[in-house]
Amino acid sequence: MRLRAHSLEVDLPPRWEGRIFRIEGGEPTLHAANFALPERDGDFGAGALGSMGANGAFLALTEFEPALASSALFAHRGIPRRVAVGDLSPKALQRRRPGEAGLQRFFHDRDRAFCLYVVVGTEPSRAHLVRFVNRVLGTLAIGPRPAP
Repeated sequence: MRLRAHSLEVDLPPRWEGRIFRIEGGEPTLHAANFALPERDGDFGAGALGSMGANGAFLALTEFEPALASSALFAHRGIPRRVAVGDLSPKALQRRRPGEAGLQRFFHDRDRAFCLYVVVGTEPSRAHLVRFVNRVLGTLAIGPRPAP
């Protein structure tokens, strides 16, 4: 399934769910997961992650205001295309849950500032879940910022 909105595009593997949305007054956010997503959620998926099991994989791509694209935090240029199992840590989670690990990557692309937030469980293995996350990241496309 291909998702496309707000100059963001991504292909999802079978049995994955996703949505691209804006919280009122905010910048676009993309959520993708291998489990059911709630109809409404925050930028970093607190609602979704509350229901994620040990076999879950979740990613959020959240845009920040354009002026931040040139800041030091967002200095990395280009979409992170690969996550390594060794990059994941429970310390990167906004809320720690047993068996989960994640990462955050800040970057800019096309003068747009983003944070990629990935969380995975352990079943059947972290490596298996990361392969699917990397498949999704490999299809992610960011276009020019849409006109207001």
